[in-house]
Amino acid sequence: MGLTLRSVGKNASDTLNIEAGAFRTAALAGNPNVGKSTVFNGLTGLHQHTGNWSGKTVLTAAGSFRLDGRTYALVDIPGTYSLRAGSAEEEAARDYIAFGGADLIVVVCDAGALERNLNLALQILEVTPNVILAVNLMDEAKKRGIAVDTGRLSALLGVPVIPMAARRKKGLEELKRAVADFAPPAYAYTARYEESVENAVNLLEMPLENLLDGRLNARFAALRLLEGDRGMLARMDEYLGFSLAGHPAVAPALARAGELLRKAGIRSGAVGDTLIAGIYKSAGEICRQCVSGPAGYGERQLKIDRLLTRRLTGIPVMLALLALIFFITIKGANGPSDLLYALFERIGGLLERGLAALGAPEKLTEALVFGVWRVLGYVVSVMLPPMAIFFPLFTLLEDLGYLPRVAFDLDAGFRKAGACGKQCLTMAMGFGCNAAGVVGCRIIDSERERIIATVTNALVPCNGRFPILIALISMFLISSGGTGASLLAALALTGFIVAGVAATLLASRLLSRTVLKGRPSSPTLELPPFRIPKVGEVVVRSLFDRTLFVLGRAAAVAAPAGLLIWLAANLRVGDATVLGLVTGALEPVGRFLGMDGVILTAFLLGLPANETVVPIMIMAYAASGTFQGYEDLGALRGLLVDNGWTAVTAVCTALFTVLHWPCTTTLLTVKKETGSVKWTVLAALLPTAMGAAVCALIAHIFG
Repeated sequence: MGLTLRSVGKNASDTLNIEAGAFRTAALAGNPNVGKSTVFNGLTGLHQHTGNWSGKTVLTAAGSFRLDGRTYALVDIPGTYSLRAGSAEEEAARDYIAFGGADLIVVVCDAGALERNLNLALQILEVTPNVILAVNLMDEAKKRGIAVDTGRLSALLGVPVIPMAARRKKGLEELKRAVADFAPPAYAYTARYEESVENAVNLLEMPLENLLDGRLNARFAALRLLEGDRGMLARMDEYLGFSLAGHPAVAPALARAGELLRKAGIRSGAVGDTLIAGIYKSAGEICRQCVSGPAGYGERQLKIDRLLTRRLTGIPVMLALLALIFFITIKGANGPSDLLYALFERIGGLLERGLAALGAPEKLTEALVFGVWRVLGYVVSVMLPPMAIFFPLFTLLEDLGYLPRVAFDLDAGFRKAGACGKQCLTMAMGFGCNAAGVVGCRIIDSERERIIATVTNALVPCNGRFPILIALISMFLISSGGTGASLLAALALTGFIVAGVAATLLASRLLSRTVLKGRPSSPTLELPPFRIPKVGEVVVRSLFDRTLFVLGRAAAVAAPAGLLIWLAANLRVGDATVLGLVTGALEPVGRFLGMDGVILTAFLLGLPANETVVPIMIMAYAASGTFQGYEDLGALRGLLVDNGWTAVTAVCTALFTVLHWPCTTTLLTVKKETGSVKWTVLAALLPTAMGAAVCALIAHIFG
């Protein structure tokens, strides 16, 4: 079984490298959130990550299955709502459906939202009659009291209709058999439009039939010519190798068709709206004949959505859920962190004794044990427990379908800032890892808005910065202990997160008014039905796909960083260490920003990974040349207070933790995604300038 992943491009040659010798190629199309990727995984046995929110499938995947000794190729194209493309994903889907050369199209629909999903299916039937309709999520529809008569639906459309519940592996074998046994239908449903449009189509179909010779459906081409979709017409011309609208056999008929429409009162720019209305009307007529459900079956979800998306309740609920996640994370991570650090200390002792027994030089032992190992142990012990809690909780909200509601709540704010509503989703990815958030910006079609989202993603703290914030909050802003302290810490952490979101909106507005001027686009933000997540699958996926990935990256950076930190703390220039010289040089700037030279040095040397900031501060303050562990935060607070820390220092340091340059991995990702040094430098300077301004203001007001 072969698999190739590649973005579908705009050129006809940009087709997928599907398995050679396949008997038949089927493309999987459908709206986002209908379980299309789950169907693809079930058919091919490939384990592609799926998520319950729009825009998840940006790349197109190819796979295959075997049945009766034959190989059948499958192409999972990006989710789309319409063939009237409004984004890069929709362009990729449209181009593959119209020009990709698949033998048939499997249109995956949501049984609980069949009327909306049929809009795409009816548009695809205008491209080709070689369609299979896979009505997925039948089990969820049944729970909501919705019944779909798939036999009646098949008779109306003239194509095979397969009922499915892909997450439960139901209908997969039937769909395989339908793909294997498919034969072009004798009849396939064609959406009918108002009389003037049909007359105009009739004028064009005859010359198009002769000219196209089966390369494109003549009715589909006629509708696109009447609609005047420039993007689609350009792709058609590119595919055909000549200008369709300007061809001598077509141009006179197109002129007559346009005149006919004008006499009927349909302006050229309004043809598209007329076609959409006709598609919606046809979908509604079909569903009235084959879909039944109790009156008001969607009322419960509507009530929940009103609570989650209203202006007065949506934001408070979002903040409360965020605070709850942080509370569970903080409360649950303390014990495991202590145990992990104690384990690393014991192993470190064994390493020290082992190296001594081997006769290793004392300085080498110190560098490896008190530099590399202790810094690595600190990073792992403070990161792993919070991530092992935070990521599964966050993924549960994602699979439940809550994140699109958050995007809906924040959409108006991003639009006012001149940015794209989808930036809400990429910003949410940044809570786990800013580099992942930057990659996620691919879902934004507009280049201007994609750059805004990319440059500002690091303004929300990633998981690597959470331990610093939690430690500072616990040591300086929360005086009591126990559950109450954890709750207050969670609320305080939520406050810093809100500050990061506010900074993101402010920075987005600043960029959209200056170097990245333009009008915000209007992407589709779908609110998918709530689904009960599979907890076991979510935990395993979040641990392997997110927790261990981020931890591995941090550990890979922490080990060499520990050595460099040890060298800086032990190499001397005259009477001072390199670390001491750097901290001394930065002292005036640090004091101006409400911090000190040690703190700024820690952030600078922590560029490879934010997780190393605290170990660097400890080594610099202790001036021992080795990283010393502390049994609890109380002992660490004592060290910081002895070196002049106050509550103002803690607040400024926490704010600078939120607002400063991204880590090396994120900056490299920005460079890769934008291909620009300019935007990479701006991604580093913008949050740093904002953080410096805020810290200086606080220091001079309260210092």
